[in-house]
Amino acid sequence: MTERLARARADLRMGVPVILKDADEQAIICAVETLSAGRLAALRELNGMPVLAISARRAETLKARAYDGDLARIVIPEDAPLSWLIGVADPADDLNTPMKGPLTSERSGSASLHRLAIGLVKSARLLPAALVLITAEDAADLTCLETTSLAQALTDQSPLNRVVSARLPLQVSEAGRLHIWRPEDGAEEHYAVEIGSPDREAPVLARLHSACFTGDLLGSLKCDCGPQLRGALAQMGAEGAGVLLYLNQEGRGIGLANKMRAYALQDLGFDTVEANHRLGFEDDERDFRIGASILRDMGFSAVRLLTNNPAKIDMMQAHGIEVTERVPLKVGEGKHNRAYLATKAKKSGHLL
Repeated sequence: MTERLARARADLRMGVPVILKDADEQAIICAVETLSAGRLAALRELNGMPVLAISARRAETLKARAYDGDLARIVIPEDAPLSWLIGVADPADDLNTPMKGPLTSERSGSASLHRLAIGLVKSARLLPAALVLITAEDAADLTCLETTSLAQALTDQSPLNRVVSARLPLQVSEAGRLHIWRPEDGAEEHYAVEIGSPDREAPVLARLHSACFTGDLLGSLKCDCGPQLRGALAQMGAEGAGVLLYLNQEGRGIGLANKMRAYALQDLGFDTVEANHRLGFEDDERDFRIGASILRDMGFSAVRLLTNNPAKIDMMQAHGIEVTERVPLKVGEGKHNRAYLATKAKKSGHLL
């Protein structure tokens, strides 16, 4: 399943359909974001009627009925062009064309294949919208995933394998070391920056830092990520020991492209949580189990956690890492991110 899952994600990103199959039926699915007009026309020539599966968050924005709870199966008009599907999936043009419907949602039959389709598309860092065609058509040349195995793979954390570690002198400490972990499912690698020689028998000063290309590398003023990264490393350097986990979960786990979509929506007046919801995502899609796994693999069982996010504390403790102290990390507030930080405090419970 690991190899097939990696292949399916790559296929969807290229606009190639994949097959989901259970004991009773099978579905051909496509990511709407990468769907072509030619592919849509070809699917319509097959037996069955394709529907558009979107998350309940996106359905709420569109005032569509999510009869299946966490998703809606939108009926596609027979003459609907590709632009119609993209308009439902992508909120970029919502304010220019606010009336998408009325949209009709299916309410009978199973939505299990549609639910897995959305989960698979999201795991490929694409917009959470999938064209789903329940059909018995032969499609032997497409990547096929058994639904039971896929559901387990999307829920479970992929095993992490340590690849390499090497000495890395840093500005904050010449006693730096960088460790690399690689997930077995072909997803992004994750890193640990170790400062000094932390005692494995004592709580280590630690930070779980999610990658932020715009803040960490470009010095973006829209968030406080860059100052938090540098502030955490500086504090570890000053104490002479610490571990910073650099987890490749850009944009709270939705990927850089979707994060930029959220930024574009924020420019229209939506806050960071509202923007994620309009895209069809939850407030936070990150998997903090990764951080707990890396800490355990490094020999740590307790941390003094540099964070303002109570969810990180809860997740660490739920997965076997004791948090003996929350160390505040309040840095980087300015006029460009003040509203963003206020939203994190009000809607996401950050302790600011």
